[in-house]
Amino acid sequence: MSRLRLLQIALVAFGVVFCLVYPLAIIWPSGWTWHDGPPTASHYFIMIVGIYATLGVFLIRAAPDPMAHRSLIDFTIWSSVVHALIMAIQSYSADAHMGHMLGDVPALLLVAAVLGGLTYSGGATSDG
Repeated sequence: MSRLRLLQIALVAFGVVFCLVYPLAIIWPSGWTWHDGPPTASHYFIMIVGIYATLGVFLIRAAPDPMAHRSLIDFTIWSSVVHALIMAIQSYSADAHMGHMLGDVPALLLVAAVLGGLTYSGGATSDG
């Protein structure tokens, strides 16, 4: 399977996951939310859900022609790295947030690594 095809699959897969942040928070709150109570108890969390759901839709839309949407992929890679680093630092500020070191921090780094590897490993634009 070509790197381009793998990139297309990754864009759809991560896009779908980004659209599912809210259900993930219900299933595994310690890994995906930063507050007590249900996900709707935090205005901040609902804002993040809206941002990630929007990004997810655009990643899915970028999948048919990833190289035409390279700036969106770059934004996803680098914003995921920055978000993960900030969350990792903040996770150590209180023991109650250590679940993020097993939840969304590795998930964000996985997104960055997979998209970066498939986009910049030298073969995403060819069938090789």
